[in-house]
Amino acid sequence: MATKIYMDNAATTPVRPEVLETMLPYFTEFYGNASSIYSIAKESKKAMENARNQVAEGIGATAAEIYFTGGGSESDNMALRGIAEAYATKGKHIITTQIEHHAILHTCEYLEKNGYRITYLPVDAEGKISMSDLENAVCPDTILISVMFANNEIGTIEPIKEIGAFAKEKGIIFHTDAVQAVGHVPIHVDEMNIDMLSMSGHKLGAPKGIGALYIRKTVRSTPLIFGGSQEKKKRAGTENIASIVALGKAVEMAVAEMDVETKRLTTLRDKLISGIMEQIPDCKLNGHPTDRLPGNCNIAFHYIEGEGMLLLLDAFGIAASSGSACTSGSLDPSHVLMAIGLKHDIAHGSLRLSLDRVNTEADVDFVLEKLPQIVQRLREMSPLYEEAMKNK
Repeated sequence: MATKIYMDNAATTPVRPEVLETMLPYFTEFYGNASSIYSIAKESKKAMENARNQVAEGIGATAAEIYFTGGGSESDNMALRGIAEAYATKGKHIITTQIEHHAILHTCEYLEKNGYRITYLPVDAEGKISMSDLENAVCPDTILISVMFANNEIGTIEPIKEIGAFAKEKGIIFHTDAVQAVGHVPIHVDEMNIDMLSMSGHKLGAPKGIGALYIRKTVRSTPLIFGGSQEKKKRAGTENIASIVALGKAVEMAVAEMDVETKRLTTLRDKLISGIMEQIPDCKLNGHPTDRLPGNCNIAFHYIEGEGMLLLLDAFGIAASSGSACTSGSLDPSHVLMAIGLKHDIAHGSLRLSLDRVNTEADVDFVLEKLPQIVQRLREMSPLYEEAMKNK
């Protein structure tokens, strides 16, 4: 059956029609290289700078502080490695969390192999860090704190404003991976004292392969990619004008619609969560009950495997995820679910349903009709469930 209900928007989103329309002229009509000086190139340059302004306004930054990248993972790499190299003489200690995206965790592993010390802060059962843990982790040679704005699997929103205020007080650079948050929750880099912020276009209706990194004008960082003077020598390579234009348009639209869309999605999310919890016994909500992304529903079901749920949901035309899209297919349980204290067998039974503008109340009703049947069917085939029922 073809997919008719898409609930994996945390993995990627469809390109919005308005965004696609904005892109099209820059494939065929205004195709010039923005680094050149003739008329076609000037149109490309103008469009790129307009998009830079759109992105900056979406997070309360200035256009000069926005650097376009190839996506969220590149932005994360550029942030961490750029700061590590630029501030190596000041210190080699970095603080992050156990639940970061692998773009952060794997970059930290690379830095550890090159002489840096990394502190991985734990989180509580709802996925939040403790400010006291953060304060206790700071050392005289701490140069960077990197804490994600909102988790891609369980949707928990971290205390970003408090972290930013603390980092500023201590004179430590603060980076946040806001790939899941930009366009979905209010962000103002000055009010939150954020020094660097990563974002990705395909999480909010722009195409894959485009992202941006905000770098506060007072922060030094080294380039990740060499070979040209583009992006003020921070990121070499001929600019992807069509996708840059798309990112600007997508951020502008998402921010303009945020208040209305947040209320709508929160209502749908809460209906989905409460419906599942009421109809299906032996399940647990993962993540914070209220401080979570408006479209995120992540629930662990006892006695079954997440992969089985995905296959049966797909048979009904429902697309979902059993964890981060970057780790799907792995037999290891999600590092995020392990960090919040789930046992292996329960972590394997997690299901993430992530809503966005494409979803309706009818979609939620259909999932609430089919999911209890799927869970019951899988449990009837599960020896773990059979044993649990005998013990009851």
